[in-house]
Amino acid sequence: MNKYLFIFISFIAFSCANESDPEADKSNFVRIYDSNRYNASFNPIDMQQTPDGGYLFLGSRRLAESNFSGVYLMKVDELGAFVSEQLVDEEYLNPVGDLLFLNDKYYFFCMAAVSFQTQLIEVDTDGAIIEVYNVGGSYPTAAAADGSNFILLGYDNGSKESVLSIVNETGSVLQATGYSVGAGDAVEEPIINHFLRTGRQFPFQVGKTSGGQYFYNGFYNYTFSLVFTDLGGGGLGVVQGQQDDGGLSRVIQLNGNTYATARFNFGDNYFLPNTSLNTSGISSSTDLGGFSLPELVRNAPVKILVSKINEKDVILYASNTKSGQIGIYVYDQSTGEFLGSKYLGFSNPFEVNSIIHTADDGIAIGATTYVTGRFPRITLFKLSTEELSAIF
Repeated sequence: MNKYLFIFISFIAFSCANESDPEADKSNFVRIYDSNRYNASFNPIDMQQTPDGGYLFLGSRRLAESNFSGVYLMKVDELGAFVSEQLVDEEYLNPVGDLLFLNDKYYFFCMAAVSFQTQLIEVDTDGAIIEVYNVGGSYPTAAAADGSNFILLGYDNGSKESVLSIVNETGSVLQATGYSVGAGDAVEEPIINHFLRTGRQFPFQVGKTSGGQYFYNGFYNYTFSLVFTDLGGGGLGVVQGQQDDGGLSRVIQLNGNTYATARFNFGDNYFLPNTSLNTSGISSSTDLGGFSLPELVRNAPVKILVSKINEKDVILYASNTKSGQIGIYVYDQSTGEFLGSKYLGFSNPFEVNSIIHTADDGIAIGATTYVTGRFPRITLFKLSTEELSAIF
């Protein structure tokens, strides 16, 4: 593995905070992390706040000798100041979210450069690699924590199946079930283009409901669909999309069959902050309706966070607007009523990658901006409870 290679970091901070107040300084800020590797590209994938109040980023980086993305890890402190980075060896490619926290350690999935087999990488709070475990299988697409294990979604290009696996913290596969994406090269083409980043980036997701059902958002039976399953071949529920032109952008369970979700359909975007999903039968995402968001970019990526603002249970949606800003849209959790919005960004275009709660009851947003409009750089927005309270 490469050791830390320190780079020049350019900070841009815009905040209402009093510069003499350290607590205020770490409550509201914006940081853009530039690099003296001028033509390098860094994109955040996910982040976690670490016990010291800082932030650990999992990101991808462009590689000159590969069609796949390399792995990048960066640690910053509670004020957003750069601490360290890891340009992970090019033996490991295609990192996927989430950045997972389990037993006081951090993990993520990627794949080996030669075999394309899935790898589980364990890192410390500064992003230094502790251990690498070979999982097997190929093309990881999404992961989530599940108690003492992980849920992994991957694509098996040999059998042309979406594969849902339960993996323990040392990379052993405890259970795996495959779901056919359909026959023929046409159905596989958008999937491979996703991995090579030459086509649309699909909102793959995986998780487990409070009732014990597993689910994945990915390809099934020729269509990008939300699939519910018990991993035993039974209890299948499918919310179908429109081949690769429509489907769900993000899914968060609220309670029972009630979800906060978003969908895309031939470029259009819709938010559904309080909707019922059929988890045991066949349904269509186009029948779900939702609030149309014409200000968002085509097939916009969406992040959803269940939160509390002004003593009210709310749902935060974050997505990318046509104006180059990140829009934050707030809805009442119980009624789905729209409460207000806030826009992040200035000068350069910004794109959202992750949104998390912070220890001071604020939120942090990991984002991408572009140097000279071309080269992706990681950005961190930190918003305090006071700033969130001003939304409505």
